[in-house]
Amino acid sequence: MRKFVTVVAVASVALTLSACGKRGYDRVRPDEFAVARTQPLIVPPDFSLRPPQPGVARPQDNNPSAQALDALFGGSAPRSQGEKSTLDSAGGDSASPGVRSDAGDPDTKIVDKGGTTRDIVAAPQGDGQYARTSAN
Repeated sequence: MRKFVTVVAVASVALTLSACGKRGYDRVRPDEFAVARTQPLIVPPDFSLRPPQPGVARPQDNNPSAQALDALFGGSAPRSQGEKSTLDSAGGDSASPGVRSDAGDPDTKIVDKGGTTRDIVAAPQGDGQYARTSAN
């Protein structure tokens, strides 16, 4: 029995050492020492850029809020004939320029719609036991 154990141990050591060789299971691996040189990165030319013209305003000096107002309201474009006639018929020449700031003024006259509108707005939602209408 002792010879058998020795033969099995020698055979297993031989099989284990044979697996370390390059025969049989030779995998293809990248060579970490083979470094290839790549081309340097270059910035392609931008043909949409033009050299600055003397006397022209620089684009980065524009105010973003002024650009937004120009985009929303058309800037200083002349009014069309239809827009002029609509403003004239609505009394645009006699309106005060600050009329929008008068909307929250305490002296502004408002229409009292009564308690019914207030009750409708304050009524609970749904068809529960508290939902009711009042006839005036």
